[in-house]
Amino acid sequence: MFQSVYSRCIAFLVLILTTGLVHAQNSVKLNYKNAQVYAGIEVGSKGVKMSVLELPEKSKAQGDFTVIKDTSINTDFISFNDATYKATLEALTALFRVAHERYEIPSKFIFTAISSGVSIQSEKDNKKDWLTRLSDDFRKNIQEPAREVRVIDVTEEARLSHLGIIPDSRRYSTFLIDIGSGNTKGGFFPYNNTKDIRLFQLTWGTKSISNETNTRLGSDETMSNYYRQMQRVLNGPADQEIVYAINVSGAYNMSDNIAFSGGIAWAVATLLFPELIENAVVPVTYDEVAAFMDRIANDYKSLNDQAIVKSVTDKTVDLELVSKQAKTVNKVFDQKAMLAGTGLLLKIMRQFEGIYEKKQFFLVKNGQTGWISAYVKEAMNK
Repeated sequence: MFQSVYSRCIAFLVLILTTGLVHAQNSVKLNYKNAQVYAGIEVGSKGVKMSVLELPEKSKAQGDFTVIKDTSINTDFISFNDATYKATLEALTALFRVAHERYEIPSKFIFTAISSGVSIQSEKDNKKDWLTRLSDDFRKNIQEPAREVRVIDVTEEARLSHLGIIPDSRRYSTFLIDIGSGNTKGGFFPYNNTKDIRLFQLTWGTKSISNETNTRLGSDETMSNYYRQMQRVLNGPADQEIVYAINVSGAYNMSDNIAFSGGIAWAVATLLFPELIENAVVPVTYDEVAAFMDRIANDYKSLNDQAIVKSVTDKTVDLELVSKQAKTVNKVFDQKAMLAGTGLLLKIMRQFEGIYEKKQFFLVKNGQTGWISAYVKEAMNK
């Protein structure tokens, strides 16, 4: 019964979203007269994401993309049940058709992939055959038996994320860390080439920190107990893994800049610096994030959309955009998830907060399009 209702809800969301994208296409105008539009569609842990990217002819060598559309449909594929499988297949097919028919992107310029997170979870659950079945059914739906649906491994995803997010000017001085829901990954290039990345990987993410915390609550489900138990998780098993992974990576001595991407990086940047709402990348200090953590725990109401808008004093800031983004953040992250993600972010930052050498920290808001844009660029240059 639940799976049937779930499937109908997802089908309705697919219809609503794709209808909205159809309408959006009518208002899209290319920024350049000589430009090509590409699409990257990814099956991720939470659902299916699509990025529509514009690349002017004169910028092909540099790969200077403009993001026209970035959207997602939550389908919870890694639950690996019939309902979420059906929802994921429908979403994947629908987004492909939107890209091909509504945005009029040639099929050869639409790239499809399955993320490393999905691949890792499928191995844990002995469900690798679900990935093959999804790819085969998708090919049948779009009538393209030769279409490539590439499964990206974690090293390749980290490499592509770095290429897609970090500017060339800081390519070899920046350590990128993507904090996801179930894990954290990233790395840097130690040998002045973009083929060999020094991988950084943790089994902890925003959701896994929160899940572990919840198992320790017992009968006391108050926020104060949640915060106390979360700190024990962060100072216990998570801390040991974080310290070891960073020491092994050698990133402290090799990197001047530490850039964080992922949902929690976007959330913190949006709520902490609303006046920089239109900035894709925001510089931040350890102390600023620590103070933000205190607000989450002790003054959470100051982070709702109305309070965030009121906090902006710069009259040139688009308050409507601030309100919209703040609302979205609070829909995606509740107080517990915000605490877990920010706590993990702080714990990692702390390892780079040296006495004699300070690193520059950055929060990247649009990291979700990073590896896809780099994947598209490399695929089109083959």
